[in-house]
Amino acid sequence: MVTLAFLIALEIAARRYGHPGPITTQAREAIFPPKSGFLLYAGMALTMVVLTWRQRFIAAGAAIGIDLVFVLVRWVAGADMSDGHPFGNGALWAMAGCAVVAVTRRTGRERMLLLKGVGLGLLLVAGRKTGDTWLLITSKTRPDVLDPYLATADHALGNPSWVAGRIVEATHPVSTHVLDYVYVQLAVAAVVVALYQLRYVAAERRFPRHHLVRSFLVIGLVGPAVYMIFPVVGPIFAYGTGAFGTGGEHWAIANVWPDTLPVIGTPGPVRYDDATPRNCMPSLHTAWAVAIFVHTRTGPRLLRYAGVFWLVATLGATLGFGYHYGVDLIAGVVFALTVEAALRAYDRGWDRSGIQLVAHGTVVFAALLVSYRFLPVEMADHPWLAGPLMLLAMASVIHAYLRTTRAWQPEAIPAPRPEPRPEPV
Repeated sequence: MVTLAFLIALEIAARRYGHPGPITTQAREAIFPPKSGFLLYAGMALTMVVLTWRQRFIAAGAAIGIDLVFVLVRWVAGADMSDGHPFGNGALWAMAGCAVVAVTRRTGRERMLLLKGVGLGLLLVAGRKTGDTWLLITSKTRPDVLDPYLATADHALGNPSWVAGRIVEATHPVSTHVLDYVYVQLAVAAVVVALYQLRYVAAERRFPRHHLVRSFLVIGLVGPAVYMIFPVVGPIFAYGTGAFGTGGEHWAIANVWPDTLPVIGTPGPVRYDDATPRNCMPSLHTAWAVAIFVHTRTGPRLLRYAGVFWLVATLGATLGFGYHYGVDLIAGVVFALTVEAALRAYDRGWDRSGIQLVAHGTVVFAALLVSYRFLPVEMADHPWLAGPLMLLAMASVIHAYLRTTRAWQPEAIPAPRPEPRPEPV
């Protein structure tokens, strides 16, 4: 009910600006070409963790069959599919079918388990729609951006976005294609990790206490609220020619990214367009990549390597494409670990160690935001002090998280050793 109320509130807010909200855009994808067919099938994959193998084949076959019918009808009708993917509707219909089966053909725990699976898949898709609406609200309600503050504070880190941008330009097109794929398909990578964590749900008939999808959803729900407090568009928009059809040189403070470093001066708010999302502080792509990395630590070697690769590539993409400043990434790491700590502390019951860990992360995150806003000039003037201090603050949260969560792990009980028996005479 809380989720539904939140979605209705976002729908009303979006309608005030003449745009459809998350409920409308999701409902449209039952008929019209979806914005992301891959995400819909990823959501269906999460739903199928509660099904038997026979039921999975039936659901997948139904989804693919429905998609083929939609493709054929659109081809005959000559429909324009340039604004979406030609597939994905079938996955949404399959999830809706599972919900109908749960209500009409299941009872008790089996009904709740199937409804939880459907809810998990739909929440992943709704999270994407909710994020799009949040970004629209930030662009409409925050006309001024605070990029000069972050660009100034970023001098303390050596302006990593400018450095990474030149590296990506020098290694184009290989680096561009790889980093772009990693950046865009982050949610699909999360689903792969989540499927590994939820692989025993169908057999055990219950969900694990904590898994990656929970972290993803909470990060996506809480993070945009910080966008409203600290609206930032990113280097390629504020100091470049823009991207995704928004921004532009006429809106930029100076067209210098990534070739020339911005001049250190007295920063102030800058008016920007009403279409570019203010979605830089903190870097939620970094936060999500950190969550993937954390949740792959207990998996097999291949999954651990994939988690490392996705984290490194995501950091390279956020900086190399000019979407974020270096200080955004530090805030994103602290934010992700604080959310992860809060979820784990909630699961095991709030005790002193959990409260201290969450409080530590919250204080560090707030201190970073305050310093970026009110001390950027001092940070730029003393980079050898401010830069290490930021990194040490982030490292303190990482260390506290590792130390506390390791203490929460149940100790392995050694197997009893058999008593020595006397040899027969």
